[in-house]
Amino acid sequence: ILSDEELDEIYRAMVDSFIDRANELAEQNSVENVGLALLYAASRYNAHVVSQHAEDEKAYEKELPRAREFFTGQYQRMLDENLEDYKSIYSKYSNFMRRQ
Repeated sequence: ILSDEELDEIYRAMVDSFIDRANELAEQNSVENVGLALLYAASRYNAHVVSQHAEDEKAYEKELPRAREFFTGQYQRMLDENLEDYKSIYSKYSNFMRRQ
């Protein structure tokens, strides 16, 4: 069994790998399109996650409202957290963060 610290390290590594890939894609695509592709991929994968917890289609249908509430709530919290983080470093890195 993994400790909370080990799970957090694995989680952060996965997040970093998605960000690294997004940055690679942003070299040839607009950051807006990359961001939308990430959102779509996350929604598609999370629909799969929800389906894996349902025993049948009826159970899946029953779980949809709760899944929507959970995932939208998680996204709202994560977005708010990251927007605040960027606000605190924006002036220091604004030239670096903008695409030239």
